[in-house]
Amino acid sequence: MAWFYLVLAGLLEIVWATAMKQSAGFTRILPTGIMVVAMIASFWLLAVAMRVLPLGTSYTVWVGIGAVGAFLIGIALFGEPVTPLRLLAAILIVAGIVTMKLAS
Repeated sequence: MAWFYLVLAGLLEIVWATAMKQSAGFTRILPTGIMVVAMIASFWLLAVAMRVLPLGTSYTVWVGIGAVGAFLIGIALFGEPVTPLRLLAAILIVAGIVTMKLAS
């Protein structure tokens, strides 16, 4: 279950990061509220996963899911550029996540 909680925490990190972007500097109430709730849930699930999983593995996977997810959301929703170097960076992050999982 720890890995399930960790992945869910990472997905919620994507939610809160996207909501933060949509909040327009915390000037829009609904995205700000979504951000706060998703952030609290994400941190809580990360803490629950860390009861079983090592700190380094948990944090690396959590950040990696959030970073790659935010990268993909940025492309899909906000028209952010897709360049070979940005794609390589995302691929390397995913490779790091997979390697951390295999090393655990």
